[in-house]
Amino acid sequence: MAKLQKTVSRYALSCLSLLNVGFLLSCVAPARAQQFSADLVVTQSDGVMAPAGKLRVFDGRVRIETPELADGFFIIDSKQPAATFVRPAARVFMDARQSSRLTRLFVPVDPADPCQQWQAMAKVAGVADRGDWRCEQLGQATIDEHDVIAYRAVAAPGREFLGWIDPARKFPLRIKTGDGSLISAQNVRDEPLTAEMFEIPSGFRKFDPQILLRRIKQSDLWVGGQQDLDASHP
Repeated sequence: MAKLQKTVSRYALSCLSLLNVGFLLSCVAPARAQQFSADLVVTQSDGVMAPAGKLRVFDGRVRIETPELADGFFIIDSKQPAATFVRPAARVFMDARQSSRLTRLFVPVDPADPCQQWQAMAKVAGVADRGDWRCEQLGQATIDEHDVIAYRAVAAPGREFLGWIDPARKFPLRIKTGDGSLISAQNVRDEPLTAEMFEIPSGFRKFDPQILLRRIKQSDLWVGGQQDLDASHP
């Protein structure tokens, strides 16, 4: 009898351990891909506010539409990483590079160390300095009823910015740049989105500015311009 009770106790403990592990895994693993939308608003250092665009996030990918580049939209893939600008009317796409700082800042991040992703996207844009970026946690706060973690990101001596990360969405809800501008993701809406919104449509061709530059250099216009340049510098 004692042996049977001991066996039952061991079995019960084993079952309890498995339940605990399953509970922890269910807490860590997301139930579904993160899908949400938000409005981007910029507040200048003088207090003037203006719309900065629309933001959508789907499973590690981001789509950003801005009023400055209204003829297209940005697609950011944090897993590759890559940032692309798509122009539907012209049926072309191109590397975003330095066309918008939004593609480097509003990307999915690790809430424990967001600098890793921020630096990766800066490298994609070609603006990352040498050496690793450093993120210093400043504390916790609440933005529009969302709990966030505040960070100071140090990219290089004299170059830093502040970011407020929503750990549930693993995404920044607010960025304060070095020039004092404050960019916020407002009216955050958890809603279903389609994967097609975050893909380059089939049949679109990639536009390479270097190809256009090479064509210009081979044209008579470039030769004439080069001759004028030579004439002005004897």
